[in-house]
Amino acid sequence: MNLPNALTISRLVAIPPLMFLVLARFDYHDQIAAAVFVVFSLTDTMDGQLARRRGSVSDLGKFLDPLADKLFVLSVLIVLVQEELVAAWVVVVIFSRELLITLLRTVAASQGRVLAAAPLGKTKTVTQVVAVTLLILQRPYPELGLPAALAVGFAVVFTLSSGVDYLWRWRHVLLPGGTAASAAAAAPSGGAPGAESPVDPRAAALGKLLEDGRLTLSVAESCTGGLLAAMITDQPGSSAYFLGGVVAYSDEAKRTQLGVPSDLLERHGAVSGPVAVAMAEGARTRFGSTFAAGVTGIAGPDSDGSSKPVGLTYVAVASPAGSRAHQFNFPGDRWTNRRQAAGEALQLLIAAARELASGQVKSA
Repeated sequence: MNLPNALTISRLVAIPPLMFLVLARFDYHDQIAAAVFVVFSLTDTMDGQLARRRGSVSDLGKFLDPLADKLFVLSVLIVLVQEELVAAWVVVVIFSRELLITLLRTVAASQGRVLAAAPLGKTKTVTQVVAVTLLILQRPYPELGLPAALAVGFAVVFTLSSGVDYLWRWRHVLLPGGTAASAAAAAPSGGAPGAESPVDPRAAALGKLLEDGRLTLSVAESCTGGLLAAMITDQPGSSAYFLGGVVAYSDEAKRTQLGVPSDLLERHGAVSGPVAVAMAEGARTRFGSTFAAGVTGIAGPDSDGSSKPVGLTYVAVASPAGSRAHQFNFPGDRWTNRRQAAGEALQLLIAAARELASGQVKSA
């Protein structure tokens, strides 16, 4: 038991007294109920931030947090229906959305995927908290009736919108081939005895171009964490052209291992085009390779604390023709985003190798 989990459990513990406060009849009971609801709603933000900041994310927290969120809001809404302060269909809509997303997360978990929180999902939660608070307060303050009705309308709209958004973002989870078996087949092997290790066709194509042209390659990875190097070295004979790579996950590693300037990191942030270019050029210089790829991004499930969204990724290629970064906005979960980033890096390296092979640029 840690502090983030304790905050999550506090929302569950707060449900009975909160329901009592809404149903009770004594002076200021509604005001107290609204205050309690808002205070414990804030723990939903605090527990996740604390867990990530302290590195104390746990399986218990992953299970309890979404459960506590749903029970906390729905239990109060059910009492408000009993008190005739909100229509029953509103609860049905919210409950149906939560049940649908829970089922989607269950299917994703069976495939080894984690569904990242989407911006609309967070907005949905805020609108629900505001709506419930106003619904509680409209009884002692009748003038809040109209704002409460409008807030409920907004909450329903964002609840439905976020549900559709989740289904669209994670549609690949429900599509044919989205099973655990296919996910495992698509993943690169870690070299376990008897494990399947299919070579990505792009890695094979890149390997042939490099080998035929007697060219060499190195990589600098952040969000992909070595996945790109693993895909390249899945190809038999890759030692003929792959010189090595650096997994620079922290800013300090980017500075010391790849020579990324500190002012570049401070000015643009680790997830940016200029930093991706600096990473690629640092790897190319370090290994003396013909080509180098640099990958940096926000794989998810959470953002990096800035305004940059989950899925934002920059892939840069340094070659004799110069260096260039490409921006991508991947819509998948953490694993899918990392896999797509590595795949795009392979594709860009293929294009650079073909350009060099065609004689459009001279090898350095």
